[in-house]
Amino acid sequence: MKPRLGVLTSGGDCPGLNAVLRGVALAAEKLNFEVLGFLDGFEGLLPPGNFMVLDRRSTSGIMPRGGTIIGTTNRGHFVAKVGAGDRAVVAENAIEDAKRILQEHRVEALIIVGGDGSMTTALQLQEKGINCIGVPKTIDNDLEATAMTFGFDSAVAAVTDALDRLHTTATSHKRVMVLEVMGRHAGWIALHGGLAGGAHIVLIPEIPFDYDKITEALRTRETKGSIYSLVVVAEGACPRDGQAVMHKIAEGENRFGGIGSVVAAEITARSGKETRCTVLGHLQRGGAPTTLDRILGTRFGVQAVKLASERQFGSMVSYQNYQVRHVPIVDAVNRLRLVPPDSQMVQTARDVEISFGD
Repeated sequence: MKPRLGVLTSGGDCPGLNAVLRGVALAAEKLNFEVLGFLDGFEGLLPPGNFMVLDRRSTSGIMPRGGTIIGTTNRGHFVAKVGAGDRAVVAENAIEDAKRILQEHRVEALIIVGGDGSMTTALQLQEKGINCIGVPKTIDNDLEATAMTFGFDSAVAAVTDALDRLHTTATSHKRVMVLEVMGRHAGWIALHGGLAGGAHIVLIPEIPFDYDKITEALRTRETKGSIYSLVVVAEGACPRDGQAVMHKIAEGENRFGGIGSVVAAEITARSGKETRCTVLGHLQRGGAPTTLDRILGTRFGVQAVKLASERQFGSMVSYQNYQVRHVPIVDAVNRLRLVPPDSQMVQTARDVEISFGD
């Protein structure tokens, strides 16, 4: 019988996940592995085991599709919502159940595709004797151990498209348009999307802003003859000496979101300008992946299979200097890659008259 690999996708969905699965399936076939795709994230590891076979046939034509054909979740027995830098502890019985299911189905190694929380869970499984290979996934692009994650480019493309559309309506009505985008702790999406989409003000978590500075930037544009302005704000951005805007959802959990409406209201109150807010939300996660994300996802999937075949367990795929390499999972978790306020990218934005409200 052929040796088997398992793969699962965990946490938020994003474009490029199916490219990873296709890469895993085709690379595994070449190395004489069978692949079981466990459904709905880590929950598929619970008895009796919920999976589908991933092979050439089942992954044919999936690369252009957004989301993941094997499902995902950011809830359940293995995944806990925790703050940045915190560690989610998985119950011992859940790990033992997963270990038993993997043994029963002859799975030699588990490829886990997910973000920082999923990598934290992967590390705990590895410590308990389950052979794990990590594949980093987050549209926020905020994992320090890799220079880029798939899904980010597609998210930026969605922001850019939204700004292209907002330019026309903002011009027609001579309004200020505020676009709230994802980015809880890191402002990469807002920065790249704002630069590509011609925004005039970009607010990110790494650079606390001042409402008076925002008003000043809008007035400066007006004196130069501009009749409208576009503001991009990351959901985790907050004013100097203030806090990020959160809202409560089920079970008392706090979630980022709402800063766009607050910024829009402050702009109207301070400047008298008619202002509207658009929240892009999950549109950033959906749709077909860009060319870059299809390629990067494929490369990540292939590299994960190679690491498993070489028994480099406890490793995470990493993209550095245009090469797909790997790092220890233990060195990758709880290390966020934030936007350096003095980075060349920020300076480039400033040089084309983008204000950061500081």
